[in-house]
Amino acid sequence: MSDAGAAVKKARAGNLVPPPKPPAQEKARNPYAAACPTRLALDRIADKWTVLILGRLAERPTRFNRLRREIEGMTQKTLAATLRSLERDGLVTRSVTPTVPISVEYAITPLGATLSDAVGALRLWAEHHIEAVLAAQRRYDASPDPYS
Repeated sequence: MSDAGAAVKKARAGNLVPPPKPPAQEKARNPYAAACPTRLALDRIADKWTVLILGRLAERPTRFNRLRREIEGMTQKTLAATLRSLERDGLVTRSVTPTVPISVEYAITPLGATLSDAVGALRLWAEHHIEAVLAAQRRYDASPDPYS
């Protein structure tokens, strides 16, 4: 008797162990709830430095000092802290090459690439709409204060 035939015979006899139950579904996330862990990811996404760093690393792995030169206005301390957070979140990797001086290179991870794609759209929106935003700010600033 074939293995399939034996399985059918056992199934008819009720001798098969039922298949394992699928793992319990995680509770649905609610980012509007104060304790929702998705807010951690939203904090990361909302950071302008994260958007700019991921945009650069999506192009190619890059050394620390090159990132510092290419992202103007960002201090060395802020760059180091942001890269450390991105590494902790699994969005970038850090590779150290034992040269003199030591070379440290950062690369985007597959998870980071998915976020880079999403926040890249935000960066592009900002690039395309900054003039309209600046014009709206000028109009607002020139009008009487509605809250006084």
